[in-house]
Amino acid sequence: MEKIGIIDADLLDNGTRHPNLALMKISGFHKSQGHKVSLITDVNNTRYFNKVYISKVFTYTNFPAIILKKKNVVYGGSGFYPEGDGPLLDNCIEHHMPDYELYEPYIKSKIAKGVKESYFKDYRLFSIGFLTRGCFRQCEFCINKKYKRVMHHSHVQEFLDNKRQYIYLWDDNVLGYKNWKEVFDELKATKKYFQFRQGLDIRVMTTEKAKALASSRYYGDFIFAFDDLREAKSITKGLNIWKKYARKTTKLYLLCAYKTTDISDIGELFERISILMRYQCLPYVMRYENYKNSPYRKIYTAIARWCNQPHIFKKMSFREFCLAHMAYSKQNTIPSIVKAFYQLEEEQPILTKKYADLKYMDFGKI
Repeated sequence: MEKIGIIDADLLDNGTRHPNLALMKISGFHKSQGHKVSLITDVNNTRYFNKVYISKVFTYTNFPAIILKKKNVVYGGSGFYPEGDGPLLDNCIEHHMPDYELYEPYIKSKIAKGVKESYFKDYRLFSIGFLTRGCFRQCEFCINKKYKRVMHHSHVQEFLDNKRQYIYLWDDNVLGYKNWKEVFDELKATKKYFQFRQGLDIRVMTTEKAKALASSRYYGDFIFAFDDLREAKSITKGLNIWKKYARKTTKLYLLCAYKTTDISDIGELFERISILMRYQCLPYVMRYENYKNSPYRKIYTAIARWCNQPHIFKKMSFREFCLAHMAYSKQNTIPSIVKAFYQLEEEQPILTKKYADLKYMDFGKI
């Protein structure tokens, strides 16, 4: 019997709400071979194992690189291979039932130290997997470029744990799959609520897809993506169809600060937000790390904080959100967010006049 060690690098660097699916599949496979598998939370213990698997999803996760040179270590994941050119899992592992118990010792130790049990709902309540893989969009900023078309990957029974209440899926572009209806029929047959965690592609929306998605047992908000203002025509075309059938909250991811961080990007971000207001959709601003080097860094941060708190976004304009911080300032001081707003208004009066006073609640439903 071999001793197998598993290291979730993201988990060790401030933690993550999402379990690592690849590591759970690796663990499940090795346990099926009679091996003893342990989740390692101390990177100095790797010498006690015949083989150690290390994975990280995020490039910014800090991890001691020297460990990767050890002979018993195998590593992978988008955090190590941001261009998407990392090694694939062996087929027997890729299509193995995930080990949903892998993280239990870690979870129990954290709960014992006071972490709320609800923090670990993704670990405990969801079956996790892919039904399709790939995307024909091949967006420059996206890591999922390995497959240039959407294709079937697995059936839901491959990773379904009937004891778990829900299902979440990491499919890259399920609505772009030619047999998307079969996927939804499979999910319907489980009688469980499900959710796609990647932003769905509103640009390929049809009446048939809208009816199927809106009437499904969908968990949480519907989330699409609107990453480029140049796609506004196809985005609004899809939203015009979708909003006829949607009966609950619709959000769209808005990527910003990717190609540029100048005022044109700020203006395009505001324009996308205004479009979503007209459709009574909520924006979720995702800042590419380049925003940190922008002269408008504080404005990017303010926009994200405004948009990403729906209870605030629905009631306040951007101006109201920024200036509300005066109420919490110390005597004779002006908060940095207020200073940033006033500077934007002084430098860009036309842009500020066009967008700063728009309010979600002032737009009727389309």
